[in-house]
Amino acid sequence: MGSGTPAFGKHSGKMVHIRCRRCGRRAYHVRKKRCAACGYGETATIRKYSWATKTIQRQRIA
Repeated sequence: MGSGTPAFGKHSGKMVHIRCRRCGRRAYHVRKKRCAACGYGETATIRKYSWATKTIQRQRIA
């Protein structure tokens, strides 16, 4: 087997991200020891960006 398309089937079974103990999302990188979602393991403040959060849909009273 070469290193091309057929070999990518062998990539399964490896655990890259596990559940984060701070935010609960499956985004904690095992080898980097850092959560991709909240930044746990690297920063004390929770990782948050305006482009990542949805705006609150408020009821308009006309």
